[in-house]
Amino acid sequence: MMKIFLFILFSLKTLMPNAQNDSWNISTSYNTNYTGIVVANGRIGMLPSEQPFKIEHIILNNVYDKASALGVSRILKGMNFGNLEIEIDSELISSNNISNWKQTLNMKEASFTTSFTFKDKADISYTMYALRNVPYSGYIDISIKAKQSIKVKATGKIETPKEYQEPLSTFRVLKDNETTMPILQTVAKSRMGKHTVGTSATFIWHDINSGRENQRPKLTHNKVSDYDNRVSFEKEIKKGASLEFAWTAAQCTTQDFFDPQNESERFIIFNLLTPRVDLLRQHKDLWEDLWEGDIIIEGDLQSQQDIRLALYHLYAFSRGDSDLSISPMGLSSQGYNGHIFWDTELWMFPPLLLLNQDIARSLVNYRSDRLDMAKRKAINFGYKGAMFPWESDDTGEEATPAWDLTGTFEHHITADVAIAFWNYYRVTKDKLWLEERGYPLLKEIADYWVSRSIKNKDGSYSIKNVVGANEFAPNVDDNAFTNGSAITALQFAVLAAKELNIEPNTNWSTVADNIIIHKFLDGTTMEHSKYKGEIIKQADVNLLSYPLNIVKGDELLKDLKYYEPKLAKEGPAMGKSVFAVIYARLGDAEKAFSLFKESYEPNKRPPFGALSESATSNNPYFVTGAGGMLQTVLFGFGGLHLTEEGIIQVNPILPKEWKSLTLKGIGVENKTYVIN
Repeated sequence: MMKIFLFILFSLKTLMPNAQNDSWNISTSYNTNYTGIVVANGRIGMLPSEQPFKIEHIILNNVYDKASALGVSRILKGMNFGNLEIEIDSELISSNNISNWKQTLNMKEASFTTSFTFKDKADISYTMYALRNVPYSGYIDISIKAKQSIKVKATGKIETPKEYQEPLSTFRVLKDNETTMPILQTVAKSRMGKHTVGTSATFIWHDINSGRENQRPKLTHNKVSDYDNRVSFEKEIKKGASLEFAWTAAQCTTQDFFDPQNESERFIIFNLLTPRVDLLRQHKDLWEDLWEGDIIIEGDLQSQQDIRLALYHLYAFSRGDSDLSISPMGLSSQGYNGHIFWDTELWMFPPLLLLNQDIARSLVNYRSDRLDMAKRKAINFGYKGAMFPWESDDTGEEATPAWDLTGTFEHHITADVAIAFWNYYRVTKDKLWLEERGYPLLKEIADYWVSRSIKNKDGSYSIKNVVGANEFAPNVDDNAFTNGSAITALQFAVLAAKELNIEPNTNWSTVADNIIIHKFLDGTTMEHSKYKGEIIKQADVNLLSYPLNIVKGDELLKDLKYYEPKLAKEGPAMGKSVFAVIYARLGDAEKAFSLFKESYEPNKRPPFGALSESATSNNPYFVTGAGGMLQTVLFGFGGLHLTEEGIIQVNPILPKEWKSLTLKGIGVENKTYVIN
C-alpha cells in the first residue's frame, strides 16, 4: 500500500509542473485532465478554462432558487459574461491553432493570466480579475502584440443558461453631455422565478479616455438568440504594435438590489470611466490588506504554495463586509447546492478567526441574522431555544433534501455555531458584539441543548437519535462529538452570561456536567453508545481532544491510537488534519507532518493543485479541506490555542522539512509568531 501511495504522490507532482517557481505564483503549461482555479471576490466566482478566452461558469454568492419544482434551493450559476471570441485575419483563436500556452495564478494579486502565441502572427495574453473593489463585477485585461500586420475582431458575449426564464437582451449607448457609454445587457428570471438577474458588459480601450470616445472602434451588436447576446469590434494592428483593451461585466440580482438591471449598468460605467491603473490598484490594495494575515514557510516551496493556495481560497470566497458565510465548495461550483454546513464553523472559521477578524465576524453574523428562523425550527420539532439547520441558505430554513437524514438528525451543527461564537469573542473581546449578537444566540442554543437532552435514571443526560459527524452511523444515541459539542456550547453560554454580568440559567451547568460520554472498559471513548469498532467517516471522538479539549492525557492517546486506523480511506480530508494537530501538540513533528501531507496531497488535482473532497473524488474546490490543513499549521505546528485570555502559544514545533514557520497578522493585535 505504501508503494501505491508514494506512486500517486509522485504522479501528482509530475502532473503539476510549476514553471514559475515562487511562493506567490503557480504556473503551468499542462492542460490535460485540467482543473481550473477560481478567481473570486466573495460575491462572484469565475472558473477559468484551459480553452483560450473561455470560462466554465460564474457562481453568485448567496443567490438561491429551487433547482426544480420539487427540489431544494441551489446557488445560482450566473450569466456567463467571460467567454470571448477573438479572430485574427478571420480565423477564430482556439486550442488547435495556438502554441506556447501558459497559465499563471497570482495569489498575491488574485489574478489569473493566460498567454499563448497565435500561429506566427501574434503574442496574446489576458488576465482575469474578480474585482475586490467592485465586487459584483469581473474584468478581463487583454493584450495582443502583432508579429506581423493583422486584423483583429473581438466579440464579447453574455451567455445565459437555458434554465433562466424570459431573457431580454439589449444593446444601447448611454450618453450624458460629453460621454458615450455602450452597454450590452441581458435581464432574465431565475429558473423558478425567485430572482431577476441583470448583467451588463462593455469593452474598454485603455488608450482612449472619456474625452476621445469618438476614436473608439465601432461596435456591432448581434443577438444570436434570447440566450446569447454579443457585441464586437474590428481593429487593424501593424507589425510590432500592440492592442490593449478590456472586457468588463457586472451581474446583480434582486437578492441584493431592488433594481439589478440599472445597478449592473452603473458598475460597468464606473469600470469604464475609471482609469485602468486606478481600478486595478484598488483591487490589488485590498488583496494586499488581506495578506496581512499570512503563513510563511522557509525551506519547503511546495508546502508554501499549498498553504497559500488554501488561504487564497478562504479569502477569495469571503468578505468582511458581507455578513455571509462560505459553502464547502466556496464559489467554485454548485456543489452541495452552495449551502452552508458545519464546515464553516468548525473547519474554515478558526484559521480566518486568527488571520482576519473582519471575515470571521461576517461568518458568525450570518448565523445571528438567521437566529429567528433557528428559533422557529426548534419550536417546530418540539424543542426550546434555537435549532440551526444542517444545510442553510439565504433564508436560514432547513435546505437539506428531505431524503438525506442528516438534515433532520445531524444536530451538532447547533453546538458548532455556538462554539464559533464564543471563540470569536475570545479573540476580539468585542463586548458590544457579545451583548447584541453573541449572547442572545448562545443563550438560545444553551436552552435548546437543555430541552434536547434526556435525563437518565442515574442522573446523567443522554442525547438520543442523532447523526454525528461520522455519518456512517445514523440515528445513534450519545454520539461522542454531538455530546461533547453540546457540553462545550452549554459551558460557553455560562461564560458569556458571566462576562455580561448576567446570571446564567442553572440548568445549563447541570446538563453540561452530566451529559454522558460512553467509554470502553479500558477508558477509550466510544463513538456512540453501541459502537463496536466500525470504520468511521470522521474523527468524531478525536474532536473531543481538538478542538474541544474535553479528552486529555492518557485518554487522548488511547483515542488517537484507536481511531486513527479506523478512518475510512474514502472519507474527507479533515479527519487526518485533526490527527495531525493532536500529534503536533504531543510533540511528534514527524508523525504530524506525515498526516498533514496525507490530509491534502492525494486530493490535489492538476495542474494547479485544486483540492477535491477526498482522494477518490473529483469535486474541487473543497474549502473545508483547506481549512483543516491550515488548522494543522496554525494550531498544530504553530502551537496556537484559543483560551479565555485570547490567543496564546504553547509548545510550537517545526517539521524537519521546514527551516522556519512565520505566522503573520495573528489576532486583533496583528502579532507575528516565528518558529525556528
